[in-house]
Amino acid sequence: MALDLDTGLPSTRQIQTIIREETEVEMKLTTGDVLTGKVRWQDTHCICLLDPHEQPTIIWRQAIAFIKPKL
Repeated sequence: MALDLDTGLPSTRQIQTIIREETEVEMKLTTGDVLTGKVRWQDTHCICLLDPHEQPTIIWRQAIAFIKPKL
């Protein structure tokens, strides 16, 4: 059984806005690592982050502590 992305959740909508507006974000992982870049896409299990060199990194949602816009 496939899980669909719940677009009714506020977190899903906020990440979709970040993707649409191409906002640069800071993403802290549960390991303590901090990644910066632009979110390219999301699905039920992962988020793809593009670094400043446009290299994609796929991060499992369960590994993310927080995502916030970079100031």
